[in-house]
Amino acid sequence: MSFEELGLSAPVLQAVTEKGYTTPTPIQEKAIPIVLMGRDILGCAQTGTGKTASFVLPMIDILAEGRAKARMPRSLILEPTRELAAQVAENFEIYGKNNKLNMALLIGGVSFPDQERALEKGADVLIATPGRLLDHFERGGILLNDVKILVIDEADRMLDMGFIPDVERIVSLLPKIRQTLFFSATMPPEIKRLADRFLSNPKEVTVSRPASANANVVQGLVVVQDDQKRDALLALIKSQEVKNAIVFCNRKRDVATLHTTLKKQGLKAGALHGDMSQPARMETLEKFKSGEIQILVASDVAARGLDVQDMSHVFNYDVPFSPEDYVHRIGRTGRAGKTGHSFTLATPSEGDLIDAIQKLINTEIPKVEVPGMDAAALEAGDGRRRGRGGRRGGRSSGGAPERGRGPRREPRENRQPRGEQPAESAPIEAQASAASPESQPEARAPREPRAPREPRADRPPRERRPEQRESRGERRPERSSEHRSERRPERHHDRDDGNSPVGLGDHVPAFLARR
Repeated sequence: MSFEELGLSAPVLQAVTEKGYTTPTPIQEKAIPIVLMGRDILGCAQTGTGKTASFVLPMIDILAEGRAKARMPRSLILEPTRELAAQVAENFEIYGKNNKLNMALLIGGVSFPDQERALEKGADVLIATPGRLLDHFERGGILLNDVKILVIDEADRMLDMGFIPDVERIVSLLPKIRQTLFFSATMPPEIKRLADRFLSNPKEVTVSRPASANANVVQGLVVVQDDQKRDALLALIKSQEVKNAIVFCNRKRDVATLHTTLKKQGLKAGALHGDMSQPARMETLEKFKSGEIQILVASDVAARGLDVQDMSHVFNYDVPFSPEDYVHRIGRTGRAGKTGHSFTLATPSEGDLIDAIQKLINTEIPKVEVPGMDAAALEAGDGRRRGRGGRRGGRSSGGAPERGRGPRREPRENRQPRGEQPAESAPIEAQASAASPESQPEARAPREPRAPREPRADRPPRERRPEQRESRGERRPERSSEHRSERRPERHHDRDDGNSPVGLGDHVPAFLARR
């Protein structure tokens, strides 16, 4: 099937042809006609299979007619990261160059005045991260009651980053009647429940098993000791024909350290992580895409949305803690039907993490030996993945109890009575003395039973209080008017002469009762 058979307009087809694409991917082939029909979509496909174009291309045709008002966008695309949002904005510029559509990009790290000016012009397409979008909304700079199309992209990444409450709030601000496109690379139960809430009679489009590795990526596993990982990485880079590559680390400080090491080895390396400013991140990405940087050392901020043509290799310097992150990392290569290579460096103690990855992708990662280095073996896992602190089962690697916890208490039935000591733990002399007949205490005579207490003298019955009589149904004797007058002297405000203050009862201040 070709793009002409999908029902796209001539301006969009011309832009696709100029980009060099002739055949749609499976997700594009199935999703584009459904989007053009105006139906909701629940799309699930591997990373790198063209999900972005599957909603960008039909949205351009749908939005070609009409014009947006100031601060009232006609469509909204939510992305989890700045890099992915910028990537989608770039696709709109490429495929929508033959259409007169205004686009606004709301991401962090960019000044508010520039984004506010873009909103004032009227945005047919609004691409935003949840946090920055809510910032503009709370400032009164944007209205969301004219959105006709909503796209929630990389929903599983939204869940991992904690953006789901923000997404739920944004969806509550949108019109009830709209078209919603929901895309995710994986489909955990939490994402499925969100899709059921946001979508109305959706058409489910799944082109591959969720969380499966791309078949175009040749995978490899290298098991070495922790102090040999850098040497193994350098040996792999030198032995492979690396055109350009991303080296993923779990921690930001490891990104900086490894970046310095690669630069000392004469490699054209760059660094990318979440603590960098947005201009620095965009500049690094542009250098990497242009070829000025060959090796990009990055955290998982680059695991999604980074689309570099013909990227040849991905190196996992650290095994990801989440198996889903492994799928997204290696999905940066082998894109658009081309072959890519990925290598994962693991230590023997990370057998649990490797087992979790292989179980998710339903494939055993082939082991690769590095020339000149001894290969190690993975330790057998115990069924529980090891966390960031390297602990298993709630105990530290040294075998000591966790900090803040006391010694483990024995079950109640095994405890000895207070003041007694078990026989096996008592001193030998004490046991011997306890066994000798001389040391045994004399038997005590049984106690004589106590004499019964003498009955108390009869007391006269105590007279009940009036309230007690009343509670038991007895009437309180009425007092005479003389008695009431003695107990309650007449006050000024009790007189009905029209001069006493009204509404204060018996508690009238003295200055109000004066005449």
